[in-house]
Amino acid sequence: MVAGCSSGGGSGSAPSASAPSGQVGGKPSASPGADGADGAAAYSKWGLKPFAAPPAPPAEKPVKAKPGEVPVVSDIPTKDKIVFVTFDDGAEKDPKFVEMMRDLKVPFTMFLTDDIIRSDYGYFKPLQELGNSIENHTLSHPNLRTLGAAAQKNEICTQEQKLGKEYGKVPRLFRPPYGNWNENTRTAAKACDLQAIVLWRETMQITNMQYQRGDKKLHPGDIILAHFRGPKELKGTSMTEMTANMLRHIQEQGFTVARLEDYV
Repeated sequence: MVAGCSSGGGSGSAPSASAPSGQVGGKPSASPGADGADGAAAYSKWGLKPFAAPPAPPAEKPVKAKPGEVPVVSDIPTKDKIVFVTFDDGAEKDPKFVEMMRDLKVPFTMFLTDDIIRSDYGYFKPLQELGNSIENHTLSHPNLRTLGAAAQKNEICTQEQKLGKEYGKVPRLFRPPYGNWNENTRTAAKACDLQAIVLWRETMQITNMQYQRGDKKLHPGDIILAHFRGPKELKGTSMTEMTANMLRHIQEQGFTVARLEDYV
């Protein structure tokens, strides 16, 4: 099953709640950049230049929630020239992508769907071990707006339990498929102990990004959506090539990559 996420939402941006973070699975947050000649060589291997290190995470997370409400975010309040990279679904399971992320140490967040990943849960564990969080993207990737409250809760809470069991850490964040959500979604997310609904500002295609804003530029704190997709969906382009293109766009606009969970 291959399902897209980028039709519909990603535009509504409300600030969100915070919770302690900074480590995943007992490991420090990943940071992009080159550690001397070895780091520069690792980036060169993928046709890239090293990123500048991101600033230290804020002592207090900038996303705030109203009492009793699960916030919805598509960007993070910050003046730093940082963006946040996310990958959805889990259809493509390219070992080269694991190698790439091990070399580059670029932090990213995975929003995974059980119907799409269940053939190979193990693929995502090395990516998690690098310090990248696995978060909730429903059981079966439905348009949640078409479902009632009980069905939405099942899609979200059951996936919460499955991911916790498979990966040893219960997700804190939720992304609705296609960016489509309603108040039943927010109620279900709260019942499932999720702390934020995460949308996006840009969507990575094959070589270019789609921007929501009219100026067609990245802004500080933007969340970028990409997908675990391979040559069949990317018109012959590999996931590593698509990712390299995305990272070049980020660098060309003078940004570096930070870890989303350090801010939400």
